[in-house]
Amino acid sequence: MSDSAPREIGDDPSLLLVDDDESFLKRLARAMEKRGFAVETADSVAAGRAIATARPPAYAVVDLRLGDGNGLDVVEVIRERREDSRVVVLTGYGAIATAVAAVKIGATDYLSKPADANEITDALLTQEDALPPPPENPMSADRVRWEHIQRVYELCDRNVSETARRLSMHRRTLQRILAKRSPR
Repeated sequence: MSDSAPREIGDDPSLLLVDDDESFLKRLARAMEKRGFAVETADSVAAGRAIATARPPAYAVVDLRLGDGNGLDVVEVIRERREDSRVVVLTGYGAIATAVAAVKIGATDYLSKPADANEITDALLTQEDALPPPPENPMSADRVRWEHIQRVYELCDRNVSETARRLSMHRRTLQRILAKRSPR
């Protein structure tokens, strides 16, 4: 690796994983345990906040959109309890505004799903003055566009007409895009 190679896990290997996708959560927990982290998992904002309050972790990986709220609420609790914690926010919706909000609240990095355990480990362990290595398989421009459209669609409560208006596109064009599978 380069000069921005990840460093070793510190004296405290505690890692909190917060995600409501049960299979992803289990896979990531196993992968991070193999890398030397002491993993605790939570599948909701409430559970994540409870763990962060009781046992503030040295590291955390938090999904942005959870069934019972916003993962940034968990990030805030972690930052209040432990300022030196390194937090990575994950999301399936890569929006610049959300990335800025995550970093302002105290996230160390922001990764779009699907992020693998190596990318997450790199983001958690990269020193603050060094940039993490670029992703090996970045999203294509078509995928980024599709993610943005999906995000706006969700923010408009799945209202096609309102989404089309906000994106300045024809409603039928948007309907065709939404009917297709996501690009790779």
